[in-house]
Amino acid sequence: MNIISRPQAQPFWAQTTRATTLQTLHIEESGPRGRTVVYIPGLAGTTRYWRGHLDALQQNYHTVLVDPLGFGDSPRPWTRYTIENHVEALRQVLNKYAPFTLVGHSMGTLLSVAYAARHPEQVEGLVLVSLPYYGGKEQAVRIVRKSSPFYRMFFGNVVLAAIICMLTRRVFGRLAPYLQPDLPREVAADVVKHSWRSFTSSLWEVIYNYDAKRDADLLGDRVPILCIHGDRDPIAPLAGAQALAKDRPNWRVQVLPGVDHHPLFRAPETTWPAIESALPPRLAASR
Repeated sequence: MNIISRPQAQPFWAQTTRATTLQTLHIEESGPRGRTVVYIPGLAGTTRYWRGHLDALQQNYHTVLVDPLGFGDSPRPWTRYTIENHVEALRQVLNKYAPFTLVGHSMGTLLSVAYAARHPEQVEGLVLVSLPYYGGKEQAVRIVRKSSPFYRMFFGNVVLAAIICMLTRRVFGRLAPYLQPDLPREVAADVVKHSWRSFTSSLWEVIYNYDAKRDADLLGDRVPILCIHGDRDPIAPLAGAQALAKDRPNWRVQVLPGVDHHPLFRAPETTWPAIESALPPRLAASR
């Protein structure tokens, strides 16, 4: 898999930070030229969330893994991590790959919906894994605070999350695999690869304050959308995804019984074929 950070025209965030060293989001790409599939992880996730699990998809499609702005090995500027800033950072690196299918997990699903609403000509389809739709900030905070202790600690209290990020990221990085033993160790360890600003601002701006319904309305029926969702998801309840998909003929929800927020690890034998079923027919290498 190739790891790429290409020089380019000065990005928007270069004017808002004194410490930016990368000039583009961190991406990793592999596979034959042809149909492109872009994978976007959730809040605090990185390319390692997907890496090593793509199997046949990586052989048949051109694969692009992205670290969102502020996370993983992407720049972490001192800026507001609004949905607009996230989408613009993605646009600057994804333009050249269009058209493509976006596959997102958790916060990555919200970035995918927002991207498709703003740049529909670039997007062939959406696959949304564990879509966190709450219907409002108050409901989001209430649901998060009722979830598991790990999610409650990291996502349920913005101030506490900031303190953890500022003071104990190195220690917490060592403890994270033990706090989330049901995730691959390298995935759990990556939850601290961000700044306190990028984490708390993205949590507030994207998870709590972004209205995915408005962008779903803007999208209309222009792109096919598949939601893959476990019915035991404590952080993003199934009812939210079903409510967002209701009365939208181009949306469909595939429910995974007994699965929580991470279908890729709990039910890979079902999740990956479902993702592949939503992709357009692959093309012969042409680019």
